[in-house]
Amino acid sequence: MSLRHAVLGLLAESPASGYDLMKTFDVSLAHVWPATQSQVYGELNKLTAAGLIEVAAHGPRGRKEYAITKRGRAELHHWLTEVEPVGPQRHDGLLRVFFLGVLTPLEARAFLLQQAERAARAHALYQNLADGGPWDAEMIAVYGRIALEFGIRQTAMVEDWAKWAAEEINSDQARRARELLKTQEREQRSDEEPEQDEAGQDTAARADNFQDTDAG
Repeated sequence: MSLRHAVLGLLAESPASGYDLMKTFDVSLAHVWPATQSQVYGELNKLTAAGLIEVAAHGPRGRKEYAITKRGRAELHHWLTEVEPVGPQRHDGLLRVFFLGVLTPLEARAFLLQQAERAARAHALYQNLADGGPWDAEMIAVYGRIALEFGIRQTAMVEDWAKWAAEEINSDQARRARELLKTQEREQRSDEEPEQDEAGQDTAARADNFQDTDAG
């Protein structure tokens, strides 16, 4: 999804000013595709220049009301029906999960339980939005409620997964993996110790030679 298509989608329902669009973003799209005021107004200028929207009315204090054009509706329809959705390709939190074995079991559990708490807070927020409504018969309300349901179900799933994962830290498989890592670390240290000993002996030998020379 792009900001361009978010603006086109909102204007497809009804003409709106930049201020109106920002209010809609704040109460509906902010949890899916957040945007700042400067980004929204900048996109309005780009869409107007591209002929996808037009200024339909002027109001006091330079207020402009924008409406989607025929070309804009065609672009929105093309995006909805022919452009493959792009999901998140990178997930910082899941990337860290791969390497939690580097931490102590206590630290790993703490990380996962923090993820559970974060998901629980997000779930409560989404649920409050759903309960707070009002969800009327306008397009953005009907389908916005459907999109909000995704957030409600996803955060519930993430919370449940994170709590399960925290318990997995104590599983037999996780313990065996930690023991294997400790063995590998011990072997690595033992391979490095002779080099350190030789370096220490060389230093001691040089010190003995210096003392002998000084005594002579």
